[in-house]
Amino acid sequence: MKKLLAVACAAVMSHWAVAQEKGILGQEDSPNVALKSINIGDCKWTEGFWADKFDVAEHSMVPYMGEVLTGDVGHALNNFKIAAGMKEGEHKGMRWHDGDFYKWMEAAMYVYAQNGDEKIKEEIDGYIDIISKAQEEDGYLQTFIQLTDNVDRYENRKYHEMYNSGHLLTSACIHYRITGERKFLDIAIKHADLLYTIFSPSTKQYGRFGFNQTQIMGLVELYRTTKDKRYLDLAEIFINNRGKYKVEDHPTTVGYPIGDMVQERTPLRESSEAVGHAVLALYYYAGAADVAAETGEQALVDALDRLWENVTEQKMYVTGAVGQAHYGASSHRDKIEEGFIGEYMMPNMTAYNETCANVCNSMFSYRMLGLHGESKYADVMELVLYNSALSGISIEGKNYFYSNPLRMVNGSRDYKLHNTETPHRLPYLECFCCPPNLVRTIAKSSAWAYSLSKNGIAVNLYGGNRLDTKLEDGSTLILNQVTNYPWEGSVNITVEKCKKDAFDMMLRIPEWAVGTTVKVNGEAVKTKVENGKFTTINRKWRKGDIICIDMPMETKLVEGHPRIEEARNQVAVKRGPVVYCMETPDLPEDAQILDVYIQGNAPLVASYNKDLLGGITTVETTLLIRTNQSESKMYNTVDKPEFKQYKTKLVPYYSWSNRGDAEMTVFMPVVWSDL
Repeated sequence: MKKLLAVACAAVMSHWAVAQEKGILGQEDSPNVALKSINIGDCKWTEGFWADKFDVAEHSMVPYMGEVLTGDVGHALNNFKIAAGMKEGEHKGMRWHDGDFYKWMEAAMYVYAQNGDEKIKEEIDGYIDIISKAQEEDGYLQTFIQLTDNVDRYENRKYHEMYNSGHLLTSACIHYRITGERKFLDIAIKHADLLYTIFSPSTKQYGRFGFNQTQIMGLVELYRTTKDKRYLDLAEIFINNRGKYKVEDHPTTVGYPIGDMVQERTPLRESSEAVGHAVLALYYYAGAADVAAETGEQALVDALDRLWENVTEQKMYVTGAVGQAHYGASSHRDKIEEGFIGEYMMPNMTAYNETCANVCNSMFSYRMLGLHGESKYADVMELVLYNSALSGISIEGKNYFYSNPLRMVNGSRDYKLHNTETPHRLPYLECFCCPPNLVRTIAKSSAWAYSLSKNGIAVNLYGGNRLDTKLEDGSTLILNQVTNYPWEGSVNITVEKCKKDAFDMMLRIPEWAVGTTVKVNGEAVKTKVENGKFTTINRKWRKGDIICIDMPMETKLVEGHPRIEEARNQVAVKRGPVVYCMETPDLPEDAQILDVYIQGNAPLVASYNKDLLGGITTVETTLLIRTNQSESKMYNTVDKPEFKQYKTKLVPYYSWSNRGDAEMTVFMPVVWSDL
């Protein structure tokens, strides 16, 4: 009898393991995670906003990006071919261009997981063969170093070898989880073994080397995939090395800013302020959250809590964007680029807000959602996805922004002096890190929509979808979600299949959704429904049960903290999770964006237009356009401003710059009194 029970238990555990080993984050055995990833492909967008975006990703974003990166413009595949001896030529693209290609491969695999198109897999498998030939015998794989004379391996951290390594490991793990095939994974293992040999001794020579820390996330995912603890140990070594060594120029640091720029002045466990390059910082924090999910170290979690609060409460824009400045200084007076500056220092027109940083903000929050199981983290994920992430790509999916300002004024900047800021989206960016990062996020967004709790499911993101997954006990759960979110606040979730025993249904009520109601089969739930929290309903669910969530979609004016000087006496317009902007195509021809004032007492009327900008809800209102504003001098005397009223519409921030070159602003000065 005992033997039979053991066999039965083993079968159940085996069934559970198979059911949960294909998450974006391989958390099936992670002991310190409250909400775990569902399997890739278990949730599919079916209709509405995200179904439309995934369709563009499937048929435009991923194919077009593949053409660019495998052709002579992007040259990424050429670099691998040259390193493999299959082609003559020299390395082109940034030093971290390998990582861009790995991110695109990851995006393609997410699409394959949804549509099962074998042509995608065959294409990616062909590229894996080329990468395998480019890899050196001992596992080294960095095409810039391999193809550049007089540059040695791990000579200088400015070559971003760790960044490329991290994306290689992550992409290979995702490929393995989706296909079950090892060829790409074996390349990653061979490379990670070399990293362990070189960096695990923690010598002073390499102690400051591990910046641009995607390798931490990649190593943790490789540990989760192979169960080889060396990779987790190495990930922790890279964390422990930050802030351990004296910040001074060193042969491995020549040519790149030091100190806070690369988060090496303060040990992570002592940190309370997000500093330096925003992408480097947020990759670092996300990797540390992955390590904490495995080790449970409280000091690490406490530091991440402080840093998340600092980012979201003192350094994040209303759009979820982060990384306020292209150039600046930290509180320790270290030079920083593309990153965080002081708290509440939030310029609008010169806001940097790199697309990668915004995406990384959502990645960090997704991991914090897993650690703590609190809805506020999904609120930030959602804010980023609908606003500062999507603004990085055009409606048709083929043109990109690197930076995402909150105001654009013609003639205000000489873009020839900037290497990443542009007045409109471009079909190719020389620094191509952001486009594949964003596209892989859109392609995997359905896997963020739900998480597994200890006894149930959490609904993180709303959108028309079908979920066919297994709970942690191995039981099948099928849900069908119908909604026109984010344009409408009504969501219906139908249970199509579930276990007989009671389990939890956790419904995220966004912070903005004051007055939300939740009903099951037409009756109001007894559980407290509170905005900014998960509403957890525990019951014996049955096939045909319908959950109705009704979130009031009020259009609201939003003001910044009083210490945000560039937003003083200004407001932004927000409806649900979507932030709006004023764009000059919706103004008179002679009006400039700086002439626009918003009437605080004017009605704000939402109206859906299926034929505008891919289908959007606009906000119609009557604005004030100032007619006597002088630009003749830096300072001018003024008696009384003169205004004329103008009825127009605001469009979602993410959709701007899709109707030709235009001026735009999110924040507008407000006039509250009647005129």
